[in-house]
Amino acid sequence: MLLTTTPFIEGKKVTHYYGIVSGETIIGANLFRDLFASIRDVVGGRSGAYEEVLREAKNTALRELEQEALSRGANAVIGVDLDYETVGNSGSMLMVTASGTAVWVE
Repeated sequence: MLLTTTPFIEGKKVTHYYGIVSGETIIGANLFRDLFASIRDVVGGRSGAYEEVLREAKNTALRELEQEALSRGANAVIGVDLDYETVGNSGSMLMVTASGTAVWVE
């Protein structure tokens, strides 16, 4: 399955549109990660723990998007868009949504 953010795939012809597909995930941040991220913010540097959670959430949303496209009979998703939001009390959870158009390309 090919996933792309572009509205077409160079050298390929879209022969069927299956409609909009999406995948969503919400992941809670761990208290210890929050503590270490706060310390890292004070002393500088990147927060590897948060980066890993973000990567995991993105991959899960894309897997769900791909599964929905496959269930409709698509072999590609074009125009993929990723959105990131914090939800919950004091933004304690991360929501990632992926959406795009399921298509069949030749």
